[in-house]
Amino acid sequence: MHEYVTELSKYAITIMMAIYTFFCFWVFRYREEEKRRWIYVVQNVLMLLVQLFCFLDLYLISRDFQYLFFYAFVQVFLIAALMLVPLIYENINHLLLNNMCMLLGIGICMVSRLSFTKAIRQYVIVLVSLAISMLIPFLMGKIHFFKKLTWLYPLVGIAMLGIVLVVSEVTYGSKISFSMFGITFQPSEFVKIIFLFFLAAALWDNTSFGRIVVTAILAGIQIMILVLSKDLGSAVIFFFGFVMVVFVASRNYLYLLAGVVGGSGAAYIAYTVFDHVRTRVLAWQNPWQYIDDQGYQITQSLFAVGSGSWFGMGLLQGNPTAIPKVEADFIFSSICEELGVIFGICLILVCISCFIMIMETAIRIHDRFYQLIVYGIGIMYVFQIFLTVGGGIKFIPLTGVTLPFISYGGSSVMTTMFMFFIIQGIYIRLKQVEGERKRVRKE
Repeated sequence: MHEYVTELSKYAITIMMAIYTFFCFWVFRYREEEKRRWIYVVQNVLMLLVQLFCFLDLYLISRDFQYLFFYAFVQVFLIAALMLVPLIYENINHLLLNNMCMLLGIGICMVSRLSFTKAIRQYVIVLVSLAISMLIPFLMGKIHFFKKLTWLYPLVGIAMLGIVLVVSEVTYGSKISFSMFGITFQPSEFVKIIFLFFLAAALWDNTSFGRIVVTAILAGIQIMILVLSKDLGSAVIFFFGFVMVVFVASRNYLYLLAGVVGGSGAAYIAYTVFDHVRTRVLAWQNPWQYIDDQGYQITQSLFAVGSGSWFGMGLLQGNPTAIPKVEADFIFSSICEELGVIFGICLILVCISCFIMIMETAIRIHDRFYQLIVYGIGIMYVFQIFLTVGGGIKFIPLTGVTLPFISYGGSSVMTTMFMFFIIQGIYIRLKQVEGERKRVRKE
């Protein structure tokens, strides 16, 4: 009997994910948040059903009760997040909250399928991250001197990245993290936030050539430290974020052109200087020729995506663990293998809907400082998704960055959640301003 249930659930999961994704874009038909509420309710139901069917599959295939216990904890987290956040903060962006919970749920489910021990660790980090993130909108409403700390941000960022360069151990050829009290930290993830606050503070009221040069020098120092640490994936994200924020702030296409030329030159230098960059480019160009060595990861990833077909092989019925570091760098491939390519496409579309909502929010913000922060978060978020998914399907060379909210990695999950709640804090501020203006017009 359970064979029929698991087989049918593959199609049910895909259909529910497709409907959820459809509503992610249907919501943009309505301008007022009140008119969108029924959509959010439908999304909440679909989200919880997707979790139910996924963990039910894990249990029926493995006959391991630990999946059922873990499912209960995951559902408690999702329901608590969906209820508590709107209860504490009335004017939140529900689409971003729903998508965050959906992506977190999928990520925890997939990590538990790949490594149950890591899934528990990830779940604890998610709980801690949510508890801290809940304070962010409150703090952003009370603290008003963020834009005055312009030159403190790069000093803190340089110090944090410099410490990693000096004291961290080499992991897979890079110096990106260090451990303290049994907990591993990747400071570059947290410096992303500081980096964006620095760019916004430096450029919100002054985009003169001199200010942009000084900003570029301080940003370049941080990017160079990442390069020296061989954390090239983060370096690319920082550089792209810098170029795009400068362009948005200045509206000068010459800066954008300079960024493209400079980035191309830096990529060529990295190719000539770093052996592992040449290895990744070689694996990208022709992985089949080096399938036993340099191309092993990417070929296994392509096998996983191809073998999943449209509806997937079913949870625990594929072989995603054949891909090295699958829970971090190639989790999208494992999702396509066991949940299907349609599910994977829907996952990308959910992330894109987040990006569209973030950009829509940024357009409506009148405070230039907060507007640049929201732009920067959206740009970095979608670019990281492009790097992760593109690397996993051989569209671009592999960069080794995580898929936000989904991949295993505590620092990545925590930082991305902080970013989303920073946007929530700014969105609440925006709704308050818009509400005051409506009241003034009526009076």
